[in-house]
Amino acid sequence: MSETFMAAEIAETGAALRRQLDANREATQRLAAELRAGDPAFVATIARGSSDHAALYLKHVVERKLGLACASLGPSIASLYHAPLKLSGAVTIAISQSGRSPDIVAMQRAATAAGATAVALVNDAASPVAAEADALLPLMAGVERSVAATKSMIASLVAGASLAARWSGDAALQSALEGLPDVLDAPPANPPQAMADRLATTSSLYVIGRGATFAVAMEAALKLKETSAIHAEAFSSAEVLHGPAGVVTPGFPVLGFAPSDAARDGFFETMEKLAAFGAAPLLVDHKADPRWPTLVTPDAGHPMITPIAALHAFYRLAEATARRRGRNPDDPPHLMKVTRTV
Repeated sequence: MSETFMAAEIAETGAALRRQLDANREATQRLAAELRAGDPAFVATIARGSSDHAALYLKHVVERKLGLACASLGPSIASLYHAPLKLSGAVTIAISQSGRSPDIVAMQRAATAAGATAVALVNDAASPVAAEADALLPLMAGVERSVAATKSMIASLVAGASLAARWSGDAALQSALEGLPDVLDAPPANPPQAMADRLATTSSLYVIGRGATFAVAMEAALKLKETSAIHAEAFSSAEVLHGPAGVVTPGFPVLGFAPSDAARDGFFETMEKLAAFGAAPLLVDHKADPRWPTLVTPDAGHPMITPIAALHAFYRLAEATARRRGRNPDDPPHLMKVTRTV
């Protein structure tokens, strides 16, 4: 198979982020100042699919850096149930590649009518979600032809983190974001053969993370489903030892995205317990682990940004896994690039 669109778009991610950061710098700073002055009561996100994983990551950043509660709104509350919400004093952040799904459009309109300030992080700046928002931060990812969203997903993570960094005045977070394009442009490390072989042959696995890497785990599980038909379920390392651990049998793969912050020690304790139950851990981390096959990914200089670099590296592994399994990651069965949900 010739180079896939997915592989090409993964390689374009650094350039896309550089374009976004340059184009949005002043608008992000201006919006952040307006949000500080408005002193919103809470933040609510509006998204589906990969974009909702970006929203989960944004929730982590907003709650830690701004001290504001952040929750995901179910778009069907507006599109199907027409239930009014009390959103006066809130900021809603809609995250979407197309900005055209009817339920996302309906939820943003309902939120605005309910008194919320609407912010849109959208790749299509001519879409209804973009046009109707009070403030727009274009993702600037460019055209994406593969069904599996990669550079637009990472662009969504960066746009949200950039807004939170400016809003909170976190210079270290801003600096790490500015340096991320160069990090992603660096030549990738090859995954251990044992990891590549396991993913190429497994039919089911868990993907776990915690804190900033939980959203990455959610996204990785989705990509394994859509590109490789692997039944992948994502859990926080704080939850997997409850009911989900009952599924673990000898040799059951567990793919872990290691956090780089206060969650790290507990994450590894959980991985060790799962290994003791018979699981076969696979690790994605910025340093090699002598116990388990590790995809070594770049340290992006900040514990909230390093997970983005880890996801970018994982995307390459997911694309290669699909091809080894005889699948075309650009055109998986039953799926379309834009899903229009009512």
